[in-house]
Amino acid sequence: MPVHFGHLIRILHWCCDQEMTENLEKMDLTASQGWVLMFVFHRGNRPTYAKDVELRLRLSHPTVSGLLSRLEQKGFIALETDPRDRRSKRIVLLEKGRACQEMTHQQILENESRIVQGFTPEERALFLNFLQRAIENMHPDSGCIPEKEEQ
Repeated sequence: MPVHFGHLIRILHWCCDQEMTENLEKMDLTASQGWVLMFVFHRGNRPTYAKDVELRLRLSHPTVSGLLSRLEQKGFIALETDPRDRRSKRIVLLEKGRACQEMTHQQILENESRIVQGFTPEERALFLNFLQRAIENMHPDSGCIPEKEEQ
């Protein structure tokens, strides 16, 4: 059977997800929950809503609702009614969520380092470029590739 790019990308994602979840279990977090906390943390003081998480992390509304509900139950975030639109819930990072940010970020950096272990700086740059181009090829103009200031 021939090797397919999509299958290899899926395996790489699974490996990273497993590694991250295994290390974040100490804080009662999954990899997906860690990514949500990282995103909210990096938004700083900007109001953040479920829709922002959906768009940035490319997740469905039901998935994000479940993630936010579990993060709220565990005390990592609070969902507060937006004073300007009572139908909207703003995501507020609590102290417990902030405390996990550094370990989550460290785990992401460790995974990325392992992915490109043995690559030269030029190969790392090419790999990143190839990934970004492949995403753009699959979904042009969809905003799948994050803006540089939010990375």
